[in-house]
Amino acid sequence: MNPTNAQRLRAVFSRRMLVMLLLGFASGLPLLLIGGTLKAWLRQDGVDLTTIGFFSLAGLPYTLKFLWSPLMDRYVPIPLGRRRGWLLLCQAALAAGFCAIAVSDPAHSLGLLAGLAVGVGICSASQDIAADAYRREVLADAELGLGSSLFINGYRFAMYISGAIALILAGLFSWEATYLAMAILMGVGMLATVFAPEPAVDAVPPATLAEAVIGPFREFFGRRGALVILAFVLLYKIGDSMAGEMLNPFYLDLGFTLEQIGAVGKTVGLVGLLSGATVGGLVMLWIGIRRSLWAFGLLQAASIASFAVLAVHGPALWLLAVVVALETFTGGMGTSAYVAYMASITNRRFTATQYALLTSIMGVPRVVFGATTGALAAHLGWPGFFLFCTGIAVPGLLLLGPIGRLEGAQAAVA
Repeated sequence: MNPTNAQRLRAVFSRRMLVMLLLGFASGLPLLLIGGTLKAWLRQDGVDLTTIGFFSLAGLPYTLKFLWSPLMDRYVPIPLGRRRGWLLLCQAALAAGFCAIAVSDPAHSLGLLAGLAVGVGICSASQDIAADAYRREVLADAELGLGSSLFINGYRFAMYISGAIALILAGLFSWEATYLAMAILMGVGMLATVFAPEPAVDAVPPATLAEAVIGPFREFFGRRGALVILAFVLLYKIGDSMAGEMLNPFYLDLGFTLEQIGAVGKTVGLVGLLSGATVGGLVMLWIGIRRSLWAFGLLQAASIASFAVLAVHGPALWLLAVVVALETFTGGMGTSAYVAYMASITNRRFTATQYALLTSIMGVPRVVFGATTGALAAHLGWPGFFLFCTGIAVPGLLLLGPIGRLEGAQAAVA
């Protein structure tokens, strides 16, 4: 049954949507605190670049999180519910981890700091598993688009706080004060978790750990068209991902300065992304997820082609702002629909594991095909490269046809 306009408006202003925004903030806060922000601290304290490079391994748990996600489908760690229990446990561990990093000294306890960074990475990836499962289970299907867009906005705003604002705080005060402040900000997520409603259990959770491990894969690959769905997950954002890998080298080759790139990226880019995700979420309330995937995907492909226009025109700052605004706005729309779709196809018995697996697969094109982008740009030239990225987005869009027919056949059988 399609929601009425009154139901759509109630969804926009519901407590659940506020929770989505706050949980997104809590999920986005740790990433840069064990990434770029931590590396800035290490370099300022005189740590060599080779050692700093190895700290990138602290982000490995985000890629491997599907390995322990069955535990979060199977067990209830504290008496707060299966989803909120894991959320609160991870958030408390993250706050403690930030405090421990705050009192560490890179000059004398580098090994300990590396261990803490990895531990924070594991807790952060685990929080993401629980938050994604919570979002899927607490929201109705019609609300997933808006809920996902608000989650993304909270995530991105948190990255701005833990990146740019954290560096400013460290310059004004100290690294210790900065990480202690970030620990306090984790309280935003903890309060949201405590006062949020626990999702209703409308599907029986796995009875054993073996079922929690095997069941998600058996259920997903037992579906008709499972491989088509996986192919879509792999391909829908591939053009956008490949183009994004080479944007900074492209800007520099075109003649823009670092200051110009930073100013446009931090202002126009951030506003475009946040507004795109918000608009995308609202549109999905009215036209649904699958039609939004079509519309947003086409706009996303068109925005990639706009970089070819910039390449031909040359370094005009106003055109750079227009192109970045277009790309981030449509990218925010496309990401919100993409994330909502992945949530919608998970089975509620195995939400944590299936969603963790899908988001891990989502990152494959960026890693595998991203390695080819430099060679492609060198061979095709910048206009040709961006037109190639536009074209490679088409197969993912075409898969929406078979997916729609599969959904129609399943609905007819039901």
